[in-house]
Amino acid sequence: MRTTNTTTIHLHTAFTVGDVDPRIFGGFLEHLGRAVYEGVYDPSSAHADDMGCRTDVLGALRRLDFTAMRYPGGNFVSGYHWLDAVGPRNERPVTRDLAWQSLESNQFGPNEFLELSQRMGWTPMMAVNLGTGTPEEARNWLEYCNIQPGSRWANLRAEHGYENPFDVRLWCLGNEMDGPWQIGHVPAEQYAISAQQTARMMKMCDPNIELVVCGSCAPELPTYLEWDRKVLEHCRDDVEYLSLHRYVGNPESDTPEFLAVTNSIDRQIEATDSVCKAVHHTRKTRRKVQLSFDEWNVWYRARHGEQENGHAQFAPHLLEEMYNLEDALVAAGFLNSFIRHADSVKIANLAQIVNVIAPIFTKGDDMLLQTIFYPIEMFSKRRKGTSLQLRVDGPGYTSKKHGHVHFVDASAILDGNHLSVFLVNRDLHKPMEVKIQLGDAEVVSLVNAEIVSGQDPKMANTFECPLEVHSHCHQDLLIEGGNATIYLPPMSVYAGTMQLAL
Repeated sequence: MRTTNTTTIHLHTAFTVGDVDPRIFGGFLEHLGRAVYEGVYDPSSAHADDMGCRTDVLGALRRLDFTAMRYPGGNFVSGYHWLDAVGPRNERPVTRDLAWQSLESNQFGPNEFLELSQRMGWTPMMAVNLGTGTPEEARNWLEYCNIQPGSRWANLRAEHGYENPFDVRLWCLGNEMDGPWQIGHVPAEQYAISAQQTARMMKMCDPNIELVVCGSCAPELPTYLEWDRKVLEHCRDDVEYLSLHRYVGNPESDTPEFLAVTNSIDRQIEATDSVCKAVHHTRKTRRKVQLSFDEWNVWYRARHGEQENGHAQFAPHLLEEMYNLEDALVAAGFLNSFIRHADSVKIANLAQIVNVIAPIFTKGDDMLLQTIFYPIEMFSKRRKGTSLQLRVDGPGYTSKKHGHVHFVDASAILDGNHLSVFLVNRDLHKPMEVKIQLGDAEVVSLVNAEIVSGQDPKMANTFECPLEVHSHCHQDLLIEGGNATIYLPPMSVYAGTMQLAL
Protein backbone atom coordinates (compact mmCIF):
# COMPACT_ATOMS: atom_id res chain seq x y z
CA MET A 1 0.00 0.00 0.00
CA ARG A 2 1.51 3.29 -1.11
CA THR A 3 -0.23 5.87 1.05
CA THR A 4 -3.60 6.98 2.35
CA ASN A 5 -2.89 10.58 1.38
CA THR A 6 -4.76 11.76 -1.72
CA THR A 7 -4.98 15.16 -3.41
CA THR A 8 -7.42 15.97 -6.21
CA ILE A 9 -6.71 18.68 -8.79
CA HIS A 10 -9.94 19.91 -10.41
CA LEU A 11 -9.65 21.53 -13.87
CA HIS A 12 -11.90 22.70 -16.71
CA THR A 13 -10.46 23.72 -20.06
CA ALA A 14 -12.80 26.73 -20.31
CA PHE A 15 -11.66 28.13 -16.96
CA THR A 16 -8.48 29.90 -18.01
CA VAL A 17 -6.18 32.43 -16.37
CA GLY A 18 -4.36 33.71 -19.45
CA ASP A 19 -1.74 32.80 -21.99
CA VAL A 20 1.59 31.91 -20.45
CA ASP A 21 4.10 34.49 -21.68
CA PRO A 22 7.31 32.62 -22.60
CA ARG A 23 9.26 35.51 -21.09
CA ILE A 24 8.46 34.25 -17.58
CA PHE A 25 11.22 31.73 -18.31
CA GLY A 26 13.88 34.42 -18.43
CA GLY A 27 17.30 34.74 -16.85
CA PHE A 28 19.64 37.39 -15.52
CA LEU A 29 23.33 37.96 -16.24
CA GLU A 30 24.95 40.62 -14.05
CA HIS A 31 28.55 41.79 -13.88
CA LEU A 32 28.87 40.36 -10.40
CA GLY A 33 31.37 37.85 -9.04
CA ARG A 34 32.04 35.09 -11.56
CA ALA A 35 28.78 35.34 -13.49
CA VAL A 36 30.33 36.85 -16.62
CA TYR A 37 34.04 36.17 -16.21
CA GLU A 38 34.70 32.48 -15.49
CA GLY A 39 30.97 31.99 -16.11
CA VAL A 40 29.66 32.56 -19.63
CA TYR A 41 32.89 34.24 -20.79
CA ASP A 42 36.31 32.68 -20.22
CA PRO A 43 38.72 32.92 -23.17
CA SER A 44 41.35 30.96 -21.21
CA SER A 45 39.08 27.94 -20.78
CA ALA A 46 39.54 24.75 -22.78
CA HIS A 47 35.83 25.14 -23.60
CA ALA A 48 36.14 28.65 -25.08
CA ASP A 49 34.56 29.25 -28.50
CA ASP A 50 35.45 31.91 -31.08
CA MET A 51 33.82 34.58 -28.86
CA GLY A 52 35.63 33.42 -25.73
CA CYS A 53 32.39 31.98 -24.31
CA ARG A 54 32.31 28.58 -22.63
CA THR A 55 30.63 25.98 -24.82
CA ASP A 56 29.87 23.70 -21.85
CA VAL A 57 28.06 26.49 -20.03
CA LEU A 58 26.21 27.56 -23.17
CA GLY A 59 25.16 23.96 -23.76
CA ALA A 60 23.65 23.78 -20.29
CA LEU A 61 21.94 27.15 -20.78
CA ARG A 62 20.42 25.90 -24.03
CA ARG A 63 18.79 23.09 -22.06
CA LEU A 64 17.07 25.70 -19.88
CA ASP A 65 15.98 27.58 -23.04
CA PHE A 66 15.84 31.00 -21.41
CA THR A 67 13.87 33.73 -23.14
CA ALA A 68 14.27 37.29 -21.80
CA MET A 69 17.82 37.75 -20.52
CA ARG A 70 18.36 40.76 -18.25
CA TYR A 71 21.73 42.57 -18.43
CA PRO A 72 24.09 44.12 -17.14
CA GLY A 73 22.55 44.40 -13.65
CA GLY A 74 21.33 44.50 -10.94
CA ASN A 75 22.99 46.76 -8.41
CA PHE A 76 25.94 46.90 -10.80
CA VAL A 77 24.00 48.95 -13.36
CA SER A 78 23.49 51.93 -11.04
CA GLY A 79 27.17 52.81 -11.42
CA TYR A 80 27.63 51.53 -14.99
CA HIS A 81 28.39 53.67 -18.03
CA TRP A 82 27.90 51.75 -21.25
CA LEU A 83 30.50 53.73 -23.21
CA ASP A 84 33.22 52.18 -21.03
CA ALA A 85 32.42 48.72 -22.42
CA VAL A 86 32.12 49.25 -26.20
CA GLY A 87 34.71 49.68 -28.91
CA PRO A 88 38.16 48.07 -29.20
CA ARG A 89 38.88 45.93 -26.15
CA ASN A 90 42.39 47.35 -25.71
CA GLU A 91 40.88 50.83 -25.31
CA ARG A 92 38.28 49.92 -22.69
CA PRO A 93 39.13 51.17 -19.21
CA VAL A 94 39.24 49.10 -16.04
CA THR A 95 36.59 50.56 -13.75
CA ARG A 96 35.68 50.21 -10.08
CA ASP A 97 32.26 48.75 -9.28
CA LEU A 98 31.05 50.21 -6.01
CA ALA A 99 27.99 47.97 -5.70
CA TRP A 100 30.06 44.81 -5.22
CA GLN A 101 33.45 46.45 -4.49
CA SER A 102 35.02 44.73 -7.50
CA LEU A 103 37.13 45.62 -10.51
CA GLU A 104 35.50 45.46 -13.93
CA SER A 105 37.69 44.85 -16.98
CA ASN A 106 34.90 45.69 -19.47
CA GLN A 107 36.24 43.01 -21.80
CA PHE A 108 32.71 41.65 -22.08
CA GLY A 109 30.26 44.44 -22.77
CA PRO A 110 26.89 45.21 -24.36
CA ASN A 111 27.91 44.25 -27.89
CA GLU A 112 29.31 40.92 -26.77
CA PHE A 113 26.15 40.29 -24.75
CA LEU A 114 23.89 41.14 -27.69
CA GLU A 115 25.92 38.96 -30.04
CA LEU A 116 25.67 36.11 -27.53
CA SER A 117 21.91 36.71 -27.22
CA GLN A 118 21.54 36.31 -30.97
CA ARG A 119 23.41 33.02 -30.87
CA MET A 120 21.40 31.74 -27.90
CA GLY A 121 17.99 32.95 -29.05
CA TRP A 122 17.57 35.19 -25.98
CA THR A 123 15.41 38.30 -25.94
CA PRO A 124 17.79 40.94 -24.57
CA MET A 125 16.43 42.90 -21.61
CA MET A 126 18.78 45.81 -21.07
CA ALA A 127 18.86 47.89 -17.89
CA VAL A 128 19.89 51.54 -18.00
CA ASN A 129 21.70 53.42 -15.25
CA LEU A 130 19.34 55.69 -13.31
CA GLY A 131 21.55 55.70 -10.21
CA THR A 132 24.49 57.81 -11.41
CA GLY A 133 23.33 58.00 -15.04
CA THR A 134 21.01 60.42 -16.82
CA PRO A 135 17.99 60.18 -19.12
CA GLU A 136 20.19 61.41 -21.95
CA GLU A 137 22.78 58.68 -21.41
CA ALA A 138 20.00 56.09 -21.57
CA ARG A 139 18.58 57.59 -24.75
CA ASN A 140 22.03 57.62 -26.34
CA TRP A 141 22.49 53.93 -25.52
CA LEU A 142 19.13 53.16 -27.13
CA GLU A 143 20.21 55.01 -30.28
CA TYR A 144 23.48 53.08 -30.28
CA CYS A 145 21.59 49.78 -30.11
CA ASN A 146 18.49 50.33 -32.23
CA ILE A 147 18.84 53.06 -34.85
CA GLN A 148 20.12 52.78 -38.41
CA PRO A 149 23.45 54.58 -39.07
CA GLY A 150 23.14 58.26 -39.88
CA SER A 151 23.40 59.88 -36.45
CA ARG A 152 26.14 60.10 -33.83
CA TRP A 153 25.56 57.07 -31.62
CA ALA A 154 24.26 54.81 -34.37
CA ASN A 155 27.33 55.68 -36.40
CA LEU A 156 29.52 54.78 -33.43
CA ARG A 157 27.98 51.31 -33.34
CA ALA A 158 28.76 50.89 -37.02
CA GLU A 159 32.34 52.02 -36.38
CA HIS A 160 32.57 49.29 -33.76
CA GLY A 161 31.73 46.70 -36.39
CA TYR A 162 27.97 46.35 -36.01
CA GLU A 163 26.36 47.95 -39.06
CA ASN A 164 22.88 46.55 -38.42
CA PRO A 165 20.92 47.66 -35.36
CA PHE A 166 20.41 45.15 -32.55
CA ASP A 167 16.74 46.16 -32.22
CA VAL A 168 16.51 45.73 -28.43
CA ARG A 169 12.82 45.89 -27.54
CA LEU A 170 12.87 45.51 -23.74
CA TRP A 171 14.52 48.00 -21.37
CA CYS A 172 14.57 48.42 -17.57
CA LEU A 173 14.57 51.93 -16.09
CA GLY A 174 17.22 51.34 -13.43
CA ASN A 175 17.32 48.71 -10.70
CA GLU A 176 15.85 48.49 -7.18
CA MET A 177 15.77 52.24 -6.79
CA ASP A 178 13.58 51.86 -3.69
CA GLY A 179 16.44 50.09 -1.89
CA PRO A 180 18.58 52.24 0.45
CA TRP A 181 21.61 50.14 -0.62
CA GLN A 182 21.22 51.20 -4.23
CA ILE A 183 23.73 53.68 -5.70
CA GLY A 184 21.70 56.83 -6.35
CA HIS A 185 18.74 55.78 -4.20
CA VAL A 186 16.18 58.59 -3.93
CA PRO A 187 12.56 58.94 -2.73
CA ALA A 188 9.84 57.52 -4.95
CA GLU A 189 8.73 60.86 -6.41
CA GLN A 190 12.25 61.81 -7.42
CA TYR A 191 12.90 58.45 -9.07
CA ALA A 192 9.51 58.56 -10.79
CA ILE A 193 10.28 61.93 -12.39
CA SER A 194 13.65 60.69 -13.65
CA ALA A 195 12.09 57.45 -14.93
CA GLN A 196 9.32 59.35 -16.69
CA GLN A 197 11.79 61.70 -18.37
CA THR A 198 13.94 58.75 -19.43
CA ALA A 199 10.95 56.80 -20.74
CA ARG A 200 9.73 59.70 -22.84
CA MET A 201 13.16 60.44 -24.30
CA MET A 202 13.73 56.78 -25.12
CA LYS A 203 10.34 56.42 -26.82
CA MET A 204 10.96 59.60 -28.81
CA CYS A 205 14.03 57.81 -30.12
CA ASP A 206 12.30 54.45 -30.69
CA PRO A 207 8.53 54.26 -30.03
CA ASN A 208 8.49 50.47 -30.42
CA ILE A 209 10.30 49.61 -27.19
CA GLU A 210 8.73 48.29 -23.97
CA LEU A 211 9.83 49.65 -20.60
CA VAL A 212 10.01 48.23 -17.07
CA VAL A 213 9.87 50.73 -14.21
CA CYS A 214 11.23 49.91 -10.75
CA GLY A 215 8.61 48.78 -8.26
CA SER A 216 9.12 47.51 -4.72
CA CYS A 217 12.00 45.05 -4.62
CA ALA A 218 11.24 43.51 -1.21
CA PRO A 219 8.02 43.19 0.82
CA GLU A 220 9.87 43.91 4.06
CA LEU A 221 10.83 47.47 3.04
CA PRO A 222 8.78 50.20 4.78
CA THR A 223 7.89 51.74 1.40
CA TYR A 224 6.43 48.47 0.04
CA LEU A 225 3.47 49.11 -2.31
CA GLU A 226 3.37 52.82 -1.47
CA TRP A 227 6.49 53.21 -3.63
CA ASP A 228 4.71 51.41 -6.47
CA ARG A 229 1.66 53.66 -6.24
CA LYS A 230 3.71 56.85 -6.31
CA VAL A 231 5.86 55.69 -9.21
CA LEU A 232 2.86 54.61 -11.29
CA GLU A 233 1.09 57.90 -10.69
CA HIS A 234 3.90 59.54 -12.65
CA CYS A 235 4.83 56.83 -15.15
CA ARG A 236 1.67 54.82 -15.75
CA ASP A 237 1.21 55.94 -19.37
CA ASP A 238 4.92 55.74 -20.24
CA VAL A 239 5.79 52.18 -19.20
CA GLU A 240 4.46 48.69 -19.87
CA TYR A 241 5.72 46.82 -16.80
CA LEU A 242 6.34 47.29 -13.09
CA SER A 243 9.15 45.25 -11.57
CA LEU A 244 9.11 43.21 -8.37
CA HIS A 245 11.88 41.08 -6.85
CA ARG A 246 11.98 38.30 -4.28
CA TYR A 247 14.68 36.20 -2.65
CA VAL A 248 13.78 33.58 -0.07
CA GLY A 249 15.72 31.31 2.27
CA ASN A 250 15.72 28.86 5.15
CA PRO A 251 18.10 30.28 7.77
CA GLU A 252 16.22 28.51 10.61
CA SER A 253 16.52 25.16 8.80
CA ASP A 254 12.76 24.67 9.07
CA THR A 255 11.94 22.83 5.85
CA PRO A 256 8.10 22.81 6.10
CA GLU A 257 8.12 26.55 6.81
CA PHE A 258 10.47 27.16 3.89
CA LEU A 259 8.35 25.15 1.47
CA ALA A 260 5.25 27.14 2.48
CA VAL A 261 6.77 30.37 1.13
CA THR A 262 4.74 29.99 -2.08
CA ASN A 263 1.81 31.55 -0.21
CA SER A 264 3.88 34.66 0.32
CA ILE A 265 4.97 34.75 -3.34
CA ASP A 266 1.32 34.56 -4.42
CA ARG A 267 0.41 37.38 -2.05
CA GLN A 268 3.25 39.58 -3.29
CA ILE A 269 2.16 39.17 -6.90
CA GLU A 270 -1.49 39.80 -6.09
CA ALA A 271 -0.77 42.83 -3.90
CA THR A 272 1.49 44.43 -6.51
CA ASP A 273 -1.02 43.72 -9.26
CA SER A 274 -3.75 45.31 -7.15
CA VAL A 275 -1.76 48.57 -7.14
CA CYS A 276 -1.51 48.41 -10.94
CA LYS A 277 -5.27 47.83 -11.17
CA ALA A 278 -6.06 50.64 -8.76
CA VAL A 279 -3.96 53.14 -10.69
CA HIS A 280 -5.47 51.94 -13.96
CA HIS A 281 -9.05 52.41 -12.80
CA THR A 282 -8.78 55.48 -10.55
CA ARG A 283 -6.56 57.40 -12.95
CA LYS A 284 -8.52 56.21 -16.00
CA THR A 285 -5.38 55.20 -17.86
CA ARG A 286 -5.53 53.68 -21.34
CA ARG A 287 -4.10 50.33 -20.19
CA LYS A 288 -3.04 48.46 -17.10
CA VAL A 289 0.66 48.11 -16.31
CA GLN A 290 1.66 44.42 -16.09
CA LEU A 291 4.26 42.74 -13.86
CA SER A 292 7.91 41.92 -14.49
CA PHE A 293 9.18 39.61 -11.73
CA ASP A 294 12.71 40.23 -12.94
CA GLU A 295 14.70 38.85 -10.00
CA TRP A 296 13.77 35.69 -8.10
CA ASN A 297 15.58 32.82 -6.45
CA VAL A 298 16.64 31.17 -3.21
CA TRP A 299 19.41 33.26 -1.68
CA TYR A 300 20.37 33.37 1.98
CA ARG A 301 23.59 31.43 2.71
CA ALA A 302 25.88 33.65 0.62
CA ARG A 303 24.21 36.96 1.35
CA HIS A 304 26.29 38.77 3.94
CA GLY A 305 29.74 40.15 4.70
CA GLU A 306 32.59 38.75 2.66
CA GLN A 307 30.15 37.07 0.28
CA GLU A 308 29.21 40.53 -1.03
CA ASN A 309 32.57 42.31 -0.96
CA GLY A 310 34.93 41.82 -3.89
CA HIS A 311 37.85 43.65 -2.23
CA ALA A 312 38.83 45.32 -5.52
CA GLN A 313 39.44 41.99 -7.27
CA PHE A 314 38.56 40.85 -10.78
CA ALA A 315 35.83 38.18 -10.85
CA PRO A 316 35.84 37.52 -7.08
CA HIS A 317 33.89 34.59 -5.62
CA LEU A 318 30.67 36.33 -4.56
CA LEU A 319 27.11 35.11 -3.87
CA GLU A 320 28.07 31.51 -4.66
CA GLU A 321 25.03 29.77 -3.22
CA MET A 322 25.12 25.97 -3.26
CA TYR A 323 21.63 24.51 -3.66
CA ASN A 324 19.93 21.42 -2.22
CA LEU A 325 16.72 19.47 -2.77
CA GLU A 326 14.47 21.76 -0.74
CA ASP A 327 15.73 24.72 -2.76
CA ALA A 328 14.70 22.89 -5.95
CA LEU A 329 11.18 22.45 -4.57
CA VAL A 330 10.97 26.16 -3.76
CA ALA A 331 12.25 27.11 -7.25
CA ALA A 332 9.43 25.01 -8.69
CA GLY A 333 7.03 26.83 -6.38
CA PHE A 334 8.07 30.18 -7.86
CA LEU A 335 7.35 28.88 -11.37
CA ASN A 336 3.98 27.47 -10.29
CA SER A 337 3.06 30.88 -8.92
CA PHE A 338 4.05 32.66 -12.14
CA ILE A 339 1.94 30.24 -14.19
CA ARG A 340 -1.04 30.62 -11.83
CA HIS A 341 -0.78 34.41 -12.33
CA ALA A 342 -0.29 34.35 -16.10
CA ASP A 343 -2.81 37.17 -16.50
CA SER A 344 -0.52 39.62 -14.69
CA VAL A 345 3.05 38.23 -14.64
CA LYS A 346 4.43 38.63 -18.16
CA ILE A 347 8.18 38.55 -17.50
CA ALA A 348 10.24 36.73 -14.85
CA ASN A 349 14.00 36.37 -14.60
CA LEU A 350 15.85 33.77 -12.57
CA ALA A 351 18.69 35.54 -10.78
CA GLN A 352 21.15 34.45 -11.93
CA ILE A 353 22.36 31.93 -14.53
CA VAL A 354 26.01 30.99 -13.81
CA ASN A 355 28.05 30.83 -10.55
CA VAL A 356 26.24 33.70 -8.80
CA ILE A 357 23.07 32.31 -7.11
CA ALA A 358 22.77 30.11 -10.18
CA PRO A 359 21.72 26.68 -11.47
CA ILE A 360 25.10 26.25 -13.19
CA PHE A 361 28.44 26.34 -11.39
CA THR A 362 32.00 26.22 -12.75
CA LYS A 363 35.32 25.32 -11.16
CA GLY A 364 38.22 25.65 -13.57
CA ASP A 365 37.18 23.79 -16.71
CA ASP A 366 34.65 21.67 -14.80
CA MET A 367 30.93 22.43 -14.63
CA LEU A 368 28.22 21.36 -12.18
CA LEU A 369 24.44 21.42 -12.60
CA GLN A 370 22.87 22.39 -9.29
CA THR A 371 19.60 20.99 -7.94
CA ILE A 372 17.49 23.95 -9.08
CA PHE A 373 18.59 23.37 -12.68
CA TYR A 374 16.30 20.39 -13.15
CA PRO A 375 12.86 21.80 -12.21
CA ILE A 376 13.54 24.86 -14.36
CA GLU A 377 14.40 22.61 -17.31
CA MET A 378 11.31 20.46 -16.70
CA PHE A 379 8.96 23.46 -16.63
CA SER A 380 10.62 25.22 -19.56
CA LYS A 381 10.04 22.24 -21.88
CA ARG A 382 6.28 22.53 -21.27
CA ARG A 383 5.72 26.28 -21.14
CA LYS A 384 3.61 26.82 -24.25
CA GLY A 385 -0.11 27.37 -23.84
CA THR A 386 -2.74 28.82 -21.54
CA SER A 387 -2.74 28.69 -17.76
CA LEU A 388 -5.79 26.97 -16.28
CA GLN A 389 -7.52 27.79 -13.03
CA LEU A 390 -7.33 24.91 -10.62
CA ARG A 391 -8.81 23.81 -7.36
CA VAL A 392 -6.71 21.72 -5.02
CA ASP A 393 -8.48 19.44 -2.54
CA GLY A 394 -6.26 17.52 -0.19
CA PRO A 395 -4.31 17.47 3.07
CA GLY A 396 -1.85 20.11 4.14
CA TYR A 397 -0.41 21.92 7.11
CA THR A 398 -0.23 25.37 8.70
CA SER A 399 3.07 27.24 8.68
CA LYS A 400 4.05 29.84 11.26
CA LYS A 401 4.43 32.75 8.82
CA HIS A 402 2.53 31.81 5.69
CA GLY A 403 -0.69 30.20 6.88
CA HIS A 404 -2.26 27.01 5.59
CA VAL A 405 -0.80 25.28 2.54
CA HIS A 406 -1.68 22.06 0.77
CA PHE A 407 1.02 19.45 0.63
CA VAL A 408 0.66 19.63 -3.16
CA ASP A 409 1.50 22.91 -4.90
CA ALA A 410 0.28 22.90 -8.50
CA SER A 411 -0.18 24.67 -11.82
CA ALA A 412 -1.40 23.59 -15.25
CA ILE A 413 -0.97 24.67 -18.88
CA LEU A 414 -3.25 23.68 -21.76
CA ASP A 415 -1.77 23.64 -25.28
CA GLY A 416 -4.33 22.34 -27.78
CA ASN A 417 -5.15 18.82 -26.63
CA HIS A 418 -2.04 18.58 -24.46
CA LEU A 419 -2.28 19.29 -20.75
CA SER A 420 0.91 19.87 -18.78
CA VAL A 421 0.66 19.55 -15.01
CA PHE A 422 3.31 20.78 -12.57
CA LEU A 423 3.27 19.43 -9.03
CA VAL A 424 5.36 19.81 -5.88
CA ASN A 425 4.83 17.35 -3.03
CA ARG A 426 5.86 19.22 0.12
CA ASP A 427 5.26 16.28 2.43
CA LEU A 428 8.65 15.33 3.91
CA HIS A 429 7.65 11.78 4.80
CA LYS A 430 4.65 10.46 2.85
CA PRO A 431 4.05 9.86 -0.84
CA MET A 432 1.01 11.47 -2.42
CA GLU A 433 -1.61 10.12 -4.79
CA VAL A 434 -2.64 13.04 -7.03
CA LYS A 435 -5.85 12.70 -9.06
CA ILE A 436 -6.25 14.93 -12.12
CA GLN A 437 -9.96 15.46 -12.84
CA LEU A 438 -11.21 17.52 -15.78
CA GLY A 439 -14.83 18.67 -15.93
CA ASP A 440 -15.08 18.70 -19.72
CA ALA A 441 -12.32 16.42 -21.06
CA GLU A 442 -10.73 13.04 -20.59
CA VAL A 443 -7.10 12.05 -20.22
CA VAL A 444 -6.22 9.64 -23.03
CA SER A 445 -2.52 8.99 -22.54
CA LEU A 446 0.69 10.15 -20.95
CA VAL A 447 2.96 11.92 -23.44
CA ASN A 448 5.97 12.28 -21.13
CA ALA A 449 6.81 13.11 -17.55
CA GLU A 450 9.80 13.81 -15.33
CA ILE A 451 10.38 13.99 -11.63
CA VAL A 452 13.00 15.20 -9.14
CA SER A 453 12.98 13.70 -5.67
CA GLY A 454 15.21 12.56 -2.81
CA GLN A 455 15.31 11.18 0.71
CA ASP A 456 16.81 14.22 2.45
CA PRO A 457 15.87 17.88 1.92
CA LYS A 458 19.55 18.80 2.34
CA MET A 459 20.75 16.56 -0.50
CA ALA A 460 22.96 18.53 -2.91
CA ASN A 461 25.03 17.96 -6.03
CA THR A 462 28.80 18.30 -5.79
CA PHE A 463 31.67 17.94 -8.25
CA GLU A 464 32.42 14.59 -6.58
CA CYS A 465 28.77 13.42 -6.71
CA PRO A 466 27.13 15.52 -9.45
CA LEU A 467 23.89 13.50 -9.78
CA GLU A 468 22.67 13.23 -6.20
CA VAL A 469 19.62 15.25 -7.28
CA HIS A 470 18.53 15.15 -10.91
CA SER A 471 15.47 14.62 -13.08
CA HIS A 472 14.44 11.28 -14.52
CA CYS A 473 11.54 9.82 -16.45
CA HIS A 474 8.38 9.15 -14.40
CA GLN A 475 5.82 6.63 -15.66
CA ASP A 476 3.96 6.05 -12.38
CA LEU A 477 0.56 7.17 -13.66
CA LEU A 478 -2.81 5.43 -13.93
CA ILE A 479 -5.55 6.49 -16.37
CA GLU A 480 -9.02 5.34 -15.38
CA GLY A 481 -12.40 6.69 -16.43
CA GLY A 482 -10.80 9.64 -18.22
CA ASN A 483 -8.97 10.79 -15.11
CA ALA A 484 -5.28 10.44 -14.32
CA THR A 485 -3.70 9.48 -11.02
CA ILE A 486 -0.06 10.38 -10.44
CA TYR A 487 2.02 8.88 -7.64
CA LEU A 488 4.53 11.27 -6.10
CA PRO A 489 7.22 10.37 -3.58
CA PRO A 490 7.88 12.70 -0.65
CA MET A 491 9.77 15.92 -1.42
CA SER A 492 9.35 15.79 -5.17
CA VAL A 493 8.80 18.02 -8.20
CA TYR A 494 6.80 16.58 -11.10
CA ALA A 495 6.21 17.90 -14.64
CA GLY A 496 4.14 15.80 -17.00
CA THR A 497 2.23 16.22 -20.25
CA MET A 498 -0.93 14.27 -21.05
CA GLN A 499 -3.02 13.97 -24.19
CA LEU A 500 -6.70 14.85 -23.80
CA ALA A 501 -9.87 13.97 -25.64
CA LEU A 502 -11.75 17.29 -25.75
